[in-house]
Amino acid sequence: MKIINKKSEKFLSDYINVASPTGFESSGQKLWLDYIKPYIDDYIVDTYGTVVGIINPNEKYKVVIEAHADEISWFVHYITKEGYIYLRRNGGSDHQIAPSKRVNIHTSKGIVKAVFGWPAIHTRDRANEKSPKPENIFLDCGCNSKEEVEKLGVHVGCVVTYEDNFLKLNDSMYVGRALDNRIGGFMIAEVARILKENKIKLPFGLYITNAVQEEVGLRGAQMIVETIKPNVAIVTDVCHDTTTPMMNKIKQGDQKCGRGPVIFYGPAVQNNLLNKVINVAEENKIKFQRGAVSRATGTDTDAFAFATGGVASALISLPLKYMHTTVETVSKNDVESVIKLIYFLLQKIKNNEDFRYLS
Repeated sequence: MKIINKKSEKFLSDYINVASPTGFESSGQKLWLDYIKPYIDDYIVDTYGTVVGIINPNEKYKVVIEAHADEISWFVHYITKEGYIYLRRNGGSDHQIAPSKRVNIHTSKGIVKAVFGWPAIHTRDRANEKSPKPENIFLDCGCNSKEEVEKLGVHVGCVVTYEDNFLKLNDSMYVGRALDNRIGGFMIAEVARILKENKIKLPFGLYITNAVQEEVGLRGAQMIVETIKPNVAIVTDVCHDTTTPMMNKIKQGDQKCGRGPVIFYGPAVQNNLLNKVINVAEENKIKFQRGAVSRATGTDTDAFAFATGGVASALISLPLKYMHTTVETVSKNDVESVIKLIYFLLQKIKNNEDFRYLS
């Protein structure tokens, strides 16, 4: 069962390339909604920009499939009199990858191009060499004064995103910034598409949810769960490929791109739903890996699981290399496997299924 086609891959490329920083996700959300509209019956957009495509909106039993739409970024924080720009994080942006990166500063006048500067190797004292830190990395947008910067429309609070674009490696790996977790948005959109194209009728309401502000505390999911009040939530996110250099499998577990999605165990994961996910994977011969989390998953699963009196929740993660960099990398085969797993799983859920622990 081949899922990803040229049209959907073109959407993926466009979706990854558009900026969707935390708190400013509207451009990406509009693109995503336009793509799924042919495959849904209705949609909602909440106050802060979470978008939900709905199939069977009149059904009382509700199932959510969810990803988050926001990407890590920076805020303009301070402009020096010489025109250099210092920043603060918007989400977990990695300061060590910043030097020499090209960026877009988003202003009311449009995009302003800039670069992260860094002292040349010839000028640094190797015995006391400083590492990049949030307080010493800076942007240069080609201006000679604060006034010149401000004339471009740049001011404190402007959001800054990296310029790097989507690419494919060896026709088997997808690479881009913000695959965490717009690749999840892509996967749940593809589930909607193949349900429609294969004329699958579900006996419940399906809420295809692309949430905002996950990177700053699961905020979009915390809000939208109160609106939907679902019975079941199937959350997608990413986890680390721990086979890459300098990773510690004892601390991080043993997961690898190309070995299938990672199905997680943990307090936020409802055990009966978890068993159904595993059974569906095994029945359909979908390769999968297992992972374990402690107090929290660190994903929107936590926001759904512990809301509205408890929502039966599961976490299906996609192994990813180089998280929170501009070259996040995932396996195309794993992406297809997640889509298949959710697609088959939805067909196994009944319209009144009770996942309570003792049921």
